[in-house]
Order: sequence, then structure tokens, then C-alpha cells
Amino acid sequence: MLGIVYDSHISPVFVGRGAELAALGEGLSRAGAGEPRAVFVGGEAGVGKTRLVQEFLGRAVADGAVAAVGGCVESGAEALPYHPVSTALRSLHRRLGAELHAAVNGQEGELARLLPELGEMDRGRPETDGRARLFELTVRLLERLAANRTLVLALEDLHWADRSTRELLSYLLRALTDGPLDSRLLVVATYRADDLHRRHPLRPALAEYERLRTVTRLELPRFDRAEVRHQLAAIRGEDPPEQVLDRVFARSEGNAFFVEELACSIRGGSPGSISDSLRDLLLVRVEALPDEVQRVVRIAAGGGSEVEFRLLATVTGLAEDALIEALRAAVGAAVLRPSEEGESFRFRHALLREAVVCDLLPGERSRLSRRYAEALEADPALVRAEERAGRLAGYWFEARDPARALPAVLAAAGAARGRHAFAEQYRMLERALELWDDTPEELRRRAMRHAVDDGLCPAVSPDVPGDFVDLLAALSIAARRMGERERALTLCKRALRDLDSDPLRAAWFWTERHRLVRDLSRSDGWEEIARAQELVRGLPPSVVHADVLTHAARWHVVHLPGPTAIETAREAVELCRMTGAEVTGLDAQHTLAWLTIDAGDVEGGLAQARAVCARDLEPGNAGVLLRGYGNLANALHGVGRYAEAVETAEQGSGLAERHGLPDTASFIDANLSESLIQLGRWADVDDVLARADGRRGVSVRIRGQLAELRAELALARGSYDEARRRLEESGSSTAGPYPEPQHTLTKARLAIALAVADGRILDARSLLAAAACDAIAPGHQRYVWPLLYEAAAAEARARSLAAAEPEREAAVERIREAMRGQPEFVPVWAAYALMTEAELRTAEGRDATARWTEAVAAAERLEAPALLAVARSRLAEALIAQRGAGSREAAEAAGELLRQAEAVARELGAVPLATEITALAGRARIPLRQDDRADGEADPPPPPPPAEALGLTARERDVLRLVAAGRSNRQIAQELFIAPKTASVHVSNILAKLGVSGRGEAAALAHRLGALDA
Repeated sequence: MLGIVYDSHISPVFVGRGAELAALGEGLSRAGAGEPRAVFVGGEAGVGKTRLVQEFLGRAVADGAVAAVGGCVESGAEALPYHPVSTALRSLHRRLGAELHAAVNGQEGELARLLPELGEMDRGRPETDGRARLFELTVRLLERLAANRTLVLALEDLHWADRSTRELLSYLLRALTDGPLDSRLLVVATYRADDLHRRHPLRPALAEYERLRTVTRLELPRFDRAEVRHQLAAIRGEDPPEQVLDRVFARSEGNAFFVEELACSIRGGSPGSISDSLRDLLLVRVEALPDEVQRVVRIAAGGGSEVEFRLLATVTGLAEDALIEALRAAVGAAVLRPSEEGESFRFRHALLREAVVCDLLPGERSRLSRRYAEALEADPALVRAEERAGRLAGYWFEARDPARALPAVLAAAGAARGRHAFAEQYRMLERALELWDDTPEELRRRAMRHAVDDGLCPAVSPDVPGDFVDLLAALSIAARRMGERERALTLCKRALRDLDSDPLRAAWFWTERHRLVRDLSRSDGWEEIARAQELVRGLPPSVVHADVLTHAARWHVVHLPGPTAIETAREAVELCRMTGAEVTGLDAQHTLAWLTIDAGDVEGGLAQARAVCARDLEPGNAGVLLRGYGNLANALHGVGRYAEAVETAEQGSGLAERHGLPDTASFIDANLSESLIQLGRWADVDDVLARADGRRGVSVRIRGQLAELRAELALARGSYDEARRRLEESGSSTAGPYPEPQHTLTKARLAIALAVADGRILDARSLLAAAACDAIAPGHQRYVWPLLYEAAAAEARARSLAAAEPEREAAVERIREAMRGQPEFVPVWAAYALMTEAELRTAEGRDATARWTEAVAAAERLEAPALLAVARSRLAEALIAQRGAGSREAAEAAGELLRQAEAVARELGAVPLATEITALAGRARIPLRQDDRADGEADPPPPPPPAEALGLTARERDVLRLVAAGRSNRQIAQELFIAPKTASVHVSNILAKLGVSGRGEAAALAHRLGALDA
């Protein structure tokens, strides 16, 4: 410790801010009660944000809370990722020591990226997986530390925050809101409101934060005249004369910092001679210092927001005692203030540093930056290890020395990548691109060789030691990772213009371009990946070649499975083995397994997929392997092995959760939910979907899939409005100009079911026509068979609708044509084929009893109770329709089938299915509860006709028949000789009694239930 006393001219009395302190206090109280909160404090520069937070933290600590403060740096933030979070964690590390180490829970290698004091960083984890895990582990660390105490995490000057800090903060705030986060944590953050221009990255982030229920946002106003009087009186020790108050209030306009600066210039009861410019006002305090102290202050300003004592001593060249005396004077004059450790110094206010920097002579700032860079190169221990590369890059860049700056910014990019700070890596690479042309060629090559050797740039070609194209490759990857896909695509195009004679590297960029155009929905990516395949054909085996073929095989899985796809996947697996591309090889093996199943070798393909999942989980392969669990569960679901799919998915979801991969865990949970729906475990589905949707860090695409599953479950339960809403919600994230069949086919099936519920048979036909034309292709049978069955059932249910009669034959033939191209070698597909054909025969008015009998037998061998209930109810209907001869056996068989189906529908909560079964049983006078009668009791009276059972009067039944025929209220009134208003009332009553939202839905329900039968 340097022993410097902070003797400022700041008001010793805290002025005003009662409402803001109360809001912060409420946040603290709620956090203390176990409800994590966040408060954002905004205001213009100098308005008093820091003083407010300091006052609040003092009171919080006095009440028993633990506070940790971290500040964002003013310049070079992109080179110092996570700086405020690391500073706050370091403060907690000093205070809590062993308790913090215990809370780390064995994850020192990961969390060392934020807190190097924990040990060496774990460098084995893939970058994208590791970033999600780092965020999750940070949240869990804070959760554990705040489990038994109130913890206040204060982050100052958020307007200067690097992107990685903003993203980590967003992740944390989502955890506070979405939970389950059981902790006593309060986050307090400050920012300059006047710095948030329209394109400032914090601006949309704040708008997002404000929508969270756990976040409160405060805006500090300027002081009014009475508060300025109070502040001046506290500074002066007496009330100011009115003339002084008027002048100070007018010049400061209530800005607390400016009031202090003006108060310090008062001499003899009146304001001194001060320039009207803000800079001159801010520099008054500095210019009052001795020359040597001013020199130290100017040098400190050139070092950044915070400068270490030893670094400052080296750059100033002063002896330690002389520097301490100069710093003592600067601190006493309220120009600088020491950090908590007393080993580094900051300007009391950022505006003051800005004024000093702006006052430096031309060239003086770049020379100061050079001196800082040279000092740091001579003695790297002058700054913390995790900041060294970023600080050096910033100094050399500000020194305007491209030859020294290029290797420094590349090293800083590598350091940011190692900490999963990809936004800062991207910014450093952009700086490298900016410096490239001004750097001598030999120095450029040397810097790029180091970058390739360190893994910053992909080693695209072993024959090229590192050049400009490698920089473009690294920058393209970084841009894609940061969502800057347009920028990445531009970089790829730029690189490809210079690679005519280098097919291997050109293939790499075409593969990268393939990813980008698919992500941007510019195309399905085939042209790009085909070009890459052509370029590597005939070249020696390489990692690039293996990657190209792996992507090509994956494209075929999604769009065009078949022999070509299998051959490509096999070649990709072999190339990965030959070139040592282990992780890519796991991806290729999963793809091959999927294609093997699709080709008919179900057991062989499943064995391949299981073998990949059985590999030991390591940091380098965790992402691929855990997604493999989801793919295996998906494959098992596709062949109807729902129970095994659930077991696999539950195992994979748990592993992904423990490895801090929320997006992967939710992806697997989506597949788990799909199988649980088929098994009839609908209550479990609700829980799994809530868990998957509640995780932090889940991508928009996965959330779209979860909405798709919610739509399916709502549809099965008869909640049609929710199903429509969920289906629309899912479409915004899984659709696009080039959507994948797995989503288009599923959405078409759900949309057809909703159209049938509304009585819109013509819309159902149009939906099928669009799907059959645009999306049905070989290899998608797991999605096609349920779609075709839904379309066939729609035709069968609409057989009594006059509007459906035209084009019925063509619609049936379209379905049969689509069936001919679909395989049936898996039992569940064979069952769907039988059920679909039975529905089509019903739609044609033919006897479907035999086909339904086969379908029930096939469905009984499956693990799908709802599907079996549907098949049984449809067979019962066919038997009832056939028993014109009065066959008692057929009636008994139909009764048993309906009772079995109704029990399942009732247990599941499948309201539409249960309603249909009840109506069918009523029409056929079949009791659904055989045990409702005692022995010897007479047969119960026949149930009322379905229309009466629905509570409709005779007049309402007449109106419903006309509604089903498509008549308007006026036409109904004319035919029934009633007033149009009376007809309208009858229609409204009918809709209410049937529990439907429209005339079409009422007509469809009436037809399905046989309520209009003569």
C-alpha cells in the first residue's frame, strides 16, 4: 500500500437522491429475501451516479451485505474482455478466499478465464461450447456465493463495456428472471445516458433488460437549485451567497460534478475567472497543480482509465518517493483516486481524463503510448497477466506503429479467443486488417505464422506458412460467430478472388460460404458445397477435404438422402480418420449412422450412433457427442422406439446440463418431448418443455422447435387457439426462404389438423398440395407418414360436406401418389400406411373394415397409445357402419374397441378424440361404461341424439344444419322465416354451446359428431 490519503473537495454530505436510494434499497431488500434483482442507474456524465452507488454500497455493507465493484475501462475495452467482472470477482476472491474456492466446485480451469488467480485455464474445450459453459459456471458461482448472504455486484460505466461483458451480463440477467436461481444477489450497474447514441450497443441491450421483471432502471436527474445550494454549503462549510449560487447553478445547470469544479474555483465569495468551455472548466483543477504533478497526471491520462503504480513509475522515470509525492498531490486535489489495493490509480471522473487527453499536444499522445508499450515489453509483470496482451495491443495501436501493432493485436486476439471473448477477438482481428497494408511484408508473414501456430487462424494449407488469406479466414470465423454473417460473407468473397491457384484453401472458403448462405437463407447451400467438393477432388487427404465432405453429407441428410449421401458420408468418415480430424469425424459418423438407418439397415445405423455416444466425454468433443445423444434419440423416435428414445434423451439432456451447454440440453429436450407425446406421457411433456424453454442461452431456432411441440400438444388436447398461437410462434424461427423439410412437413401436418378443426377442408387440401409439391422427398418418411395420414383423415371426415365433393377424387389420388414413394420397412411407418389407406377408403365411401383391422393389429405392436386409440375408434366406426344386417358380434366388438379407446383418450386428456368417441357411441347406443349397471338391471334408455346431447334445441339444430351448408344469417332467416337478428342470436348460442370460435369450426364439429345425421 502506498499510504496516500484521499483528501478531496467533494461534498462530505450526500445530497438528495432520496427516491433513488429508496429504489436501490428496495432492490436490496428483495434480494435479501431470496428474490434476485438488478438495478440500472443511468444519467449524464457528472450527474452523480458513482457517488450514489458508493453511498448505497456503504449502507448495504453496514447492513451485512458483501459488495464487489468492477469498472469498465474507457479505452481499449475490446482488448480487455470481461474486465469489470474479473475485477469484481477478484475483490470477492480477496474477501472470501477459501469460500470462493469451494464455490468454484472444481471448475477452476474454466473460471480461470475470468479469475486467473484460480489457476491455469482449461484450453481443451471447443470455443462455442466453452463460452456457454463459462457463462453458466459464472452464474452458478454467483448463485453459490449469494446463497447464505446478500451479495451486491456493482458494475460501473457500462457504456464502455466490451461485448463479452454485455453478453455475460445479459446471460446473468436472464438467470435472475427465468430461474431457477435461488440466491440473494443484487446487480447494480451504471452507465452514461448521454453517451448512448442511436447505434450504441448498450442501447438495445437496455431495452431488452427493461422487459425483464427483475430489472429496475433509474435515470438520475440534475440537481435543482435547492440541491445545488445544499451541495455548495457542504463543500464550503457555509451557505453560499445568492450571487454565487445563481452563477454556479446557471453554469453547472445542476450537474453535480460541475458544481464541485465551480465551487473549487470560488475566491473571495465570487466565482473566479473561468473559461466558458467545458474543457477549460475541467482543467482548472489540474492547472492549479505544480508542474511536476501536472506531468504525472498527463502521463497517467495516456495510460488508460487505470494505471498501475509500477508502470507509471517506469514511464515517468521518477523515483518511487517522488512519484508518491506527486500522486499524493493529485489525489489530494481530487484529480486522481487510488484503487482498492492502492497499487493503481484512476481519474476521479472520466470527463476529467478526457479533458487532459484532449489537452495533450499533437504527437504527444502517440509518444506516450509508445513509452507505455516499450515499458510493458521490457517488463511484462508491470500489469496483470490476463490484461497484458490487450494493453500492449492498445498501446502499440495508439502509438501508430503498424510494425509493432500488428503482432500485438494478433496476440491480443488470441488471448481473447482463449477466454471465449469472441467479440473482442473479432475487434482485434479487424484492427489487424486495418494495419495490414502499412506493415512490412516480412513482419506480416512472421506475425501470421505465429497466429497460425497458436491456433488463432485455421491452418487451411500446410504449404503456406501464413498470409493475408489466413487473416481473412480467422476474421470470417470470428464474424460468423458474432452473428456478423454479412461481413463474413464479404470476407469469403474477397478471399476467393485471390485463390484461383490454391484449390485447397478455396475449398475451405467455399465451405465457409456454404454455412453462411444457409444461415442467411440465401440458398440451401448446395451450389457452394458442391463447388468445394469439386475443388478437393483428386487432392491428397486433408482436414479441409474431410470437413468439406462432412458438410456435404449433412446437406444430403437434410435435403436428399440416398446412395450418394451414404457414399459421401463414408468417405468423410475415412478422411477424418486418415487426417486426425477427430471431432469432425464424430460428426461425420453421426451423419453416416442416420443415412444407414434411412437406407433400411436400422440396427446397423443405430449401432453406429450408439458407438459414437459411448465415447468418453472430453472438453474437445463434448459439444459433438452431446448433440449426438439428441440425434440418436431422434433416430430412435423416427423408427418408433419411443421408450428407448426417451431413455437416451434423458441421459443426454442431463449430461449437457452438467457440462453447461444449455442450447444442446434444450435441443435434446425437444426430441425427448416428441417421444413422450407418443408414449402418452403428456404431463411429463409439460415439465420438459418448461425446463427447456426456461434455460438461459437457448437459441431462437431451438425455441421455435419447442413452440412447435407445444402446438402439437395443444392440438391433441383440443386447445385450438393455443395451437394456432404456438404454430405461428414457431414459424418465425424455423421458417425462411429455404426451410428444412423436418419443419415444413410438421407445420403442414399441424396446419391441416387445425384446418379440419375449423371445417376448412379446402384449405387442408391446399396445405397438402404445397407440402407435397415443395417438401416431400425421399428420406423424410418419419415426417411424411403422419402428414399423409392427417390429410387422409381430413378427407374421410369431410365426406358429408358438400363443399368437399368437388376435387375429392383428385385429392385422394394425390395422397396415394405420395404414399407410393414412402418406405414401410419400419413398423410405425407400416401402421401409418395402413391407417392412411383405410381413411382414403372411407373418404371414397368404400368399406374400410378389413384395412382398419390390420391397422389396429399393427398399432398394437407400437408404443403409441394415442395412435392406437385413434385406430380402434376408427375400426369401431367402420364396424358400426357395416352392421346393417344387425350383427351382434360386430356391435360387441365395436363397443369393446370404443371403451378401450375412450379410456385412453380420457386418461391422456385428448378432448377431441374423447368427444368423437362419446358421440359415436351415443349414435350407436353403445354404453361406454359396462359396469354402470347392476346385474339383472334393464338396459339403459338409448342416449339422446348427438345434437340433443350437445344441448341444442330443435330450432338451433335447424340453424346449425344451415350453418353447415354455408348459409349466411340473412339466408338462414329467409329459409326459417325468422328475423336476421334472431338468426344471429341462434348462431351465437350455438357457438357458445359447442365451445367453438367460428361457424366453420361449428360445422366441422357437428359433422364429426354426427349431430346432423337424419
